[in-house]
Amino acid sequence: MKNFKLPDLGEGLPEAEIVEWHIKVGDAVEADQVLVSVETAKAIVEVPSPQAGTIAKLYGEPGDIIHTGEPLLAFEGAGEDTGTVVGELKSSGKGDGQGAQKDRFIVGAAASSKRARANRATPGVRALAERLGVSLETIKGSGPGGLITTDDVHKQASHQKQLGDAEPLRGTRRTMAKNMALSHAQVVPVSIFEDVDIGDWKKGTDTTMRLVQAIGKACDAVPELNCWFDGDNLSRQLLSEVHVGIAVDTPEGLFVPVLRDISHRNLKDLRKGLENLRDAVATRKIPPKEMQGATITLSNFGTTTGQYANPIVSPPQVAIVGAGRIREKLVPYNGAATIRRILPLSLTFDHRAATGGEASRFLGALVDALQKTG
Repeated sequence: MKNFKLPDLGEGLPEAEIVEWHIKVGDAVEADQVLVSVETAKAIVEVPSPQAGTIAKLYGEPGDIIHTGEPLLAFEGAGEDTGTVVGELKSSGKGDGQGAQKDRFIVGAAASSKRARANRATPGVRALAERLGVSLETIKGSGPGGLITTDDVHKQASHQKQLGDAEPLRGTRRTMAKNMALSHAQVVPVSIFEDVDIGDWKKGTDTTMRLVQAIGKACDAVPELNCWFDGDNLSRQLLSEVHVGIAVDTPEGLFVPVLRDISHRNLKDLRKGLENLRDAVATRKIPPKEMQGATITLSNFGTTTGQYANPIVSPPQVAIVGAGRIREKLVPYNGAATIRRILPLSLTFDHRAATGGEASRFLGALVDALQKTG
C-alpha cells in the first residue's frame, strides 16, 4: 500500500479534525478528486487526491484528529508514501453564512490524536474503559511511553462520576486554549486603564473604526508598542506599518482577523475591510493568512458588557487595546458637573518589550486621538 499523509493545510495549523469522507475503501478515484473534508482551527478544507488510484484503507473516522504528516489513507499498490503537499486545497463555508448585525468581540508537540491515544492502551484496558463509559481520548496515560493503565481509567471514571463527562475542545476553541496557554507562559503582562470623554462625538460615529484609527495615531506617536518581540533571543522588531488584529467572538470560539496597514486607509475602506473579514469568519471561508501578521490587537468587548479588562497579549505582539462599554457618567466639564458619554479603555502590554512610560504615553496618544471631535 502507498500511504497518503495529511498535507500541510497552512502555517500554524498542525492538525485537523475529520468531518466527512467523500470516498470509501475500494473506490477508484481520479487525481484532484475530493477525498475528505477536514476542519482546522480556521476553516473547513476539502483535501484533493494527489493521484489516480484505488482506495485501500482509511486511517481515521469522522471526529478523529489527524496531525500534519500522519497517514490519512492508503492507495493500493506499492510505492513510497505521498508527501504532505498536494494540489490546491479548497475551503468551504460552515454555518448559515449570515454575519451578526453588529461587531461582536471578546477579550482575548501537538496533542495526540484520538486514534493514537486509543492505540496506547492494551485490549484489557480498552475493555475496562468501554465498560465504565470512559473515552480513552480524554486520558493522558501515566504508563511507559504514555501507555494508558487501569488506574488511569478508574481515575477518569471517578472524575466523570463527580463532575460529569468532559467534552474535548475542537477546532477554534482548541487553538484558542493553546494560544492562551502560550501567552501565559511567554508574556509578562501589565495593564493600565483610562477613561475617554467622547461626549462631543457626532451622532452615529463608528466606534470601532474610530478606535482602529486612534490605534494608528498612537502607534505613530509611540512605535515601541507596534512591534514584535522575540523572548528567546530578547530582541524586538519595530514595525513601520500598523496591522490591527480584531478579536471577533463566534459560537465556535475566538477569531482574530487582521486589518492591514490601517494608517494609510480611510474610514470607509477600513469599515468595508472589516465587514469582509467578519463575513469570511462567519462562513469559515477566511484564509489562514488573513489571521496572521497582526502587529497590535483590538478587543472591543464593550459591545456586549464590561468596563475594564486585562486582555491577553498574543506573542510576538507586545500590546492589546481593550475598549469597554460606553456609559454616561457625571464628570467635571467646563467647570461644572455634567453628564458625559465615557469610553473606558484598557491597555495590556508585555513589560519585557516596553516600559511603563512608553505604555502610558501610548495610552495618552490614544486618548487624545479619540477625544477629537468627529
